[in-house]
Amino acid sequence: MGVTSTELTKASEGPWPGVDRPAELLREIAEWLGGYGNRATRRTYAEGLGLPVTATDLRDWLPASEAPTKTVSGSDYWASAVARYAAVVGARPSPGGGPPPAARGRLRHLHWFRWCATAGVDPLTATSTHVKVWLDALNTAGAAPATRDRMLATVKALYTHLADTGLAAGNPAALNRRRLGLGDAASTTGTVVLTTAQVKALYDAAATPKRGASTLDTARATAVVALFTLGLRVSELCGLDRGDLHVTRGRRALRVLGKGGKTRVVYLHKAAEDALLAYLRARDTTGTAGTTVTRRGAPVDEPLLVTRTGHRYRRQAVWQLLRRLSADAPLHPHALRHFYVTTAVEAGAQLVHIQADVGHSSIDTTEQVYNNAARDPSRSAVDLVGDVLGLDG
Repeated sequence: MGVTSTELTKASEGPWPGVDRPAELLREIAEWLGGYGNRATRRTYAEGLGLPVTATDLRDWLPASEAPTKTVSGSDYWASAVARYAAVVGARPSPGGGPPPAARGRLRHLHWFRWCATAGVDPLTATSTHVKVWLDALNTAGAAPATRDRMLATVKALYTHLADTGLAAGNPAALNRRRLGLGDAASTTGTVVLTTAQVKALYDAAATPKRGASTLDTARATAVVALFTLGLRVSELCGLDRGDLHVTRGRRALRVLGKGGKTRVVYLHKAAEDALLAYLRARDTTGTAGTTVTRRGAPVDEPLLVTRTGHRYRRQAVWQLLRRLSADAPLHPHALRHFYVTTAVEAGAQLVHIQADVGHSSIDTTEQVYNNAARDPSRSAVDLVGDVLGLDG
């Protein structure tokens, strides 16, 4: 018997039974989904996780009988989280109605969050053991390997974001697919592996003035892309203040606050330094209306990156920027972080140095990022074998 939407949100058990921080989790889910430009994709991922995607289901998430409270975990905070989530998945009732919802799949009760609710597992503290038990339940229910693989990939993508923001301690779905019987020896993870040419093209796109964009807009876009090539997490980038930019050992660097409240020093390569300084100069000499207002001694606690209105640059703004600049499919910021790791390894850097650069808690994580990525073709022996065979033409 599956867990219904009403059972998931029974007021007597709180807005999300079994979840210690429901509003925070839902807000981060909305942030993660918002990184995908296509609304249909957002809804597909949400449905695949067992979340409500229709206006009717969302009404169940906000029982009219529930009295508002002023606590952070209470109705007011939860309602705002639901409103944000509803806007992202587009679960708004339309004046003209719409087609009837698609039939619910037979595995709906085993979608991740519904399974967690049934099993009494808080998703924020779920472990790899829980994920394996969940996969076994899917297998017992007759889910094909491809279906299990797809559902695991969705859960893994979500936890990559939750771990990146620090809401989850790690990614319990980062499992070896081949050992689980979900992939063969040639398979790799779904993470996009960018080439140097693609990253250069992204940087050039950011530095190219766009119609309707100011000089400051262009400078900011260039700085954002350049800073991402340092292996930063999106949350780390958005959390930087001007005081975090400093000079140490004769090099400009950033003081980055990472996961678990750990601070590390990230050095700037020349392109990142030039782009960031150009942006700060443009910002300090340009007013909100384009007037020259030369500023000196900007407060050290002022955000390093700000929007047109002077507010701190947020993750959603980063995703929107990368989506505008990407010539192909929407680009997730994590792809640039993985680019740093894979490029550094292939350039001969020591894993322990890369680990320190990107703030991985374990060198095993750094190695896993590289090993799970598709290798550079130049590091494959396939062409040597082809040359020996001499079968061309």
